[in-house]
Amino acid sequence: MMDRRQLFKGAMAVALTTSLAGCASYRPANPAFYKILNAPYALDSGDRLRITVFEQDGLTNTYLVDKAGYIAFPLVGSVPARGKTLKQLEATIAGELTQGYIRNPDVSVEVDRYRPFFILGEVGTSGQYTYVPGMTAQNAIAIAGGFTARALQSKVDVTRSINGKVITGRIPITAPIMPGDTIYVRERLL
Repeated sequence: MMDRRQLFKGAMAVALTTSLAGCASYRPANPAFYKILNAPYALDSGDRLRITVFEQDGLTNTYLVDKAGYIAFPLVGSVPARGKTLKQLEATIAGELTQGYIRNPDVSVEVDRYRPFFILGEVGTSGQYTYVPGMTAQNAIAIAGGFTARALQSKVDVTRSINGKVITGRIPITAPIMPGDTIYVRERLL
């Protein structure tokens, strides 16, 4: 029969193994997570754009980047937007319009509404929410109804698309998030 010391040692071994298994899945955020924050904003599906073609009221409107990454623009048809910066898209649209439609078009593109972010895990209401520039993970959690009683409140896992690659990493809740991010709030161990 086991005495108390052996039972305690066995329980400690199980606890240590469990906590080490949790550490094995830990992935700190890739440096690209922070580098992309300083890069020009890259458009993707779900972004709503305000496109102004000066002195062309019929072309000035809001346009949605569709699931395939294109916007449907009058006269020129589908224009690829996914992965482009605002300046690149301005140049693309202006270039298309010069092909027999408008001489020297002056095009301006700005984001009217960013694509949403998603949050799940130990928050009040998981789901899809509107992104606001400058948001942190903590802001996102507040919008989703705050932490549950079981939530790990210091770090979150974020899945982000960077240059066509989907990357997941753990960041502090004070770190900025981006449009399209998926935030997962983990359950704390104890």
